[in-house]
Amino acid sequence: MGADDADDLLRRALIEPDASAAVALRVSGLPLSQTVTIVFHGRRDLGTIQTYVAPGGRGAGSALGADELLRVPCDLDLAEAEDREEAERLYAEQAAALRDALVGAETVLDVWREPLEELLGVRVGIDRSVGLGVPLPAHRLMPCALRAPDRQIVVTPVCSARPLAAGRPRMGIACAQPDVARVYPLPDDPERCLTDFLQVAAEHAWRTGEQLGRQEASVSRFLELNGGDDAR
Repeated sequence: MGADDADDLLRRALIEPDASAAVALRVSGLPLSQTVTIVFHGRRDLGTIQTYVAPGGRGAGSALGADELLRVPCDLDLAEAEDREEAERLYAEQAAALRDALVGAETVLDVWREPLEELLGVRVGIDRSVGLGVPLPAHRLMPCALRAPDRQIVVTPVCSARPLAAGRPRMGIACAQPDVARVYPLPDDPERCLTDFLQVAAEHAWRTGEQLGRQEASVSRFLELNGGDDAR
């Protein structure tokens, strides 16, 4: 979903309050983010209760723009509820599952920070922005990442798309550079994973350099054959 689409949903929620509802759940005590806010937003015309995570603590009446909302594809599913009491129980269970997933994922991400700094030999920053600017092979779970700008490396929790009725989402830790990314199991050893990623990134850089060299040689030969500037 693009920023314009998300803004439109928020505007329509204010214009048509009877057709939509939003509920915020604050998650505090996180080791890197300190606090994030889960937002469940339901609309009749969409047929889903969509999930967003925003950095910081937000309460009733807080204004949120699209650039502050990370869409997380782990939505509430209350369709099995036979009455209001059952719906409340399902909501509590599913919201708790997502909360526990965020706490667990960020706890693991915090464990990755020290080995990442040791392997790179630089200080690693904490990025709490919604947009990372780096392609990832899976959905982000929360707006928190480790970032090493000098090496263009980003490390962040990711998840699979699944309804919360199925329990906690399947999670992992994604390591990414602009042209290469890998996802590692959440409980895996951080040092082993980072060593593997750095090797994969180095091999990718070598192959890219080789390919660029071949392309340059090919163009040079083509110009030579056709009397271009490189002809001798």
